Amino acid sequence: MTENIKPTDGELEILNILWDKGPCTVRDVHEVLETTKGSGYTTTLKLMQIMHDKGLVKRDNSSRVHVFEAAVSRSTTQGQILRKMVDTVFSGNTMQMVMQALGNHKADAAELDAIRKYLDEIENKK
Repeated sequence: MTENIKPTDGELEILNILWDKGPCTVRDVHEVLETTKGSGYTTTLKLMQIMHDKGLVKRDNSSRVHVFEAAVSRSTTQGQILRKMVDTVFSGNTMQMVMQALGNHKADAAELDAIRKYLDEIENKK
């Protein structure tokens, strides 16, 4: 994914399905979306065609039914979205973003231990 291509909320929902399930037909994706949204099949199809044109998904046309898969990685996409959010919402202040995230999400003991371990690893690298 180039720096200029940022998925919309709807595109991100579809990418999450493709990242979780792997290659899918439009019908496969639509069935997942149908459980949370009332969007029609043609809306899902059109959005996936737009995503293909933008380079967010790849399409296998070798069979009668087209199969789509994510053309961008979850970690790269998350990183781009997070960098933009830190820059725009938190004026580049990473600490403020982390404090807000931890304040609004009740992390369990295992998550807090993992965060501490990660912070220790970062500190030891310096």
